[in-house]
Amino acid sequence: MKSRFLIVYALLAMFTFSACDESTEDLGSSLTTRVDKLNVSNQVFQVTSRSVSAGEVWSRSNVGYLGCVKDPETDSYIKSGFMSQFHLLNNFQLKDISQIASRDDAGMVMADSCEIRLFYSAIYGDSLATMKLTVYEMDHPMLEDQHYNTDFDPVSEGYVRTDGIRKDAAYTLINYTDNNRTDDDYGDNICVKLNDPYTAKNGVTYSNFGTYILRTYYEHPEYFKNTITFMKNVVPGFYFTHAGGIGSLAQVAFPRINIFYRTHSADTIAQSLTYITGSEEVLQTCHIQNDYSLIDDMIADNSCTYLKTPSGIYTELTLPVDEIYAGHDNDTINSAKLVLTRLNNDVSSEWSLGIPTNLLMVASDSLSAFFDSQQLADYKETFLSSYSSSVNGYTFSNISGLISHMAQIKKAGLAGNPNWVSEHPNWNKVLLVPITPQYRTTTSYYGSSTRTLTGITYDMSLSSTRLVGGSTPIELSVIYSKFNE
Repeated sequence: MKSRFLIVYALLAMFTFSACDESTEDLGSSLTTRVDKLNVSNQVFQVTSRSVSAGEVWSRSNVGYLGCVKDPETDSYIKSGFMSQFHLLNNFQLKDISQIASRDDAGMVMADSCEIRLFYSAIYGDSLATMKLTVYEMDHPMLEDQHYNTDFDPVSEGYVRTDGIRKDAAYTLINYTDNNRTDDDYGDNICVKLNDPYTAKNGVTYSNFGTYILRTYYEHPEYFKNTITFMKNVVPGFYFTHAGGIGSLAQVAFPRINIFYRTHSADTIAQSLTYITGSEEVLQTCHIQNDYSLIDDMIADNSCTYLKTPSGIYTELTLPVDEIYAGHDNDTINSAKLVLTRLNNDVSSEWSLGIPTNLLMVASDSLSAFFDSQQLADYKETFLSSYSSSVNGYTFSNISGLISHMAQIKKAGLAGNPNWVSEHPNWNKVLLVPITPQYRTTTSYYGSSTRTLTGITYDMSLSSTRLVGGSTPIELSVIYSKFNE
């Protein structure tokens, strides 16, 4: 009944606008007759589902992940490292060389010390777990116009300098020995010191990595013109990989190279800091290592379906397109609603993985093209849904446009090829993919804010959940309407 009222309301609006240019003498009687001929019906169909391996996915992300943890629900291990380049602000400038007070015995400019700090925005696991990482200096930059998947290892692929920086460091995510913790602007981080002598590609040895950057700046200021020239000629990036320990994983928001030195003005000596950060303006990629033998066991479990990140498991749905249109050739599909219910964890643990927050529904055969061309959800053929605790699941309110599109594609295919269906077995299948959306917020002159979707990437965070499905069909509720003659 509610749907009938909504349709009547839409008709009223339609006729109201059309009445502006037409006579209104017969409006009441014609509208009443039209609505009386409207037939609204609904039907429930069964959707089948299964778990499928995500395999290796495009690893570009706005953040890096570092560490190794164990999922207590599935006993699967997840390791991650990441590569980050560094963004140089346009018109980057240091003080005049005459103002640099830090000098070696020969009077050459030098850095007193240098470090990389990995500032993290979130963690999973035990912040006191003892972990170990290895930092590698990149030999040459990874390229923006190439796709690097989650199985891409810069070490084995020859992207790191064999004679460059290779630094091991032990850490805990909560570092109580950090003297900077009392600073007002302190942010939790992992610190790696780069104070050992450093030999550049040209064979020149510097007191530390910071000294190399400072002297390169004064000798070749053109290398610091922008990020591209900086990456090509000075710092191609660093690769941070998990080297030991189990129990924590950090979501690194941005890495930062800190260079400390002294400057002087008149008779005053001051401590100075120059830093260069990784950011969303430059490339960051993750190298994910999953326990695929356990993932295969989860996929074989037909009591449910799984969503697991990063680079883990998707849920595939087979939509009953033929059944939906059977006997409804002349009907309009007003809505098709699908609710995916989550199953609560069987294992209670303070280290349980989080629930995927956002899902993308996309046609199975269109998944790669969607991410490769960096598309956005159009809510016609691709849809987004967020986890809701009120329904303990995900709701796709109306996927009627997708169902209609699939029916049209099949009809066109069969018109030219009677074997089209057997040649396109995924024609009515969609994937549910955990994703990370990016938004841009703008504020109007009057103070109102508008949030606009600007990008969608694969979810590289740690998450896992089970959905009702597999051997248990999912209900798809469809509402039709048509005008009886």
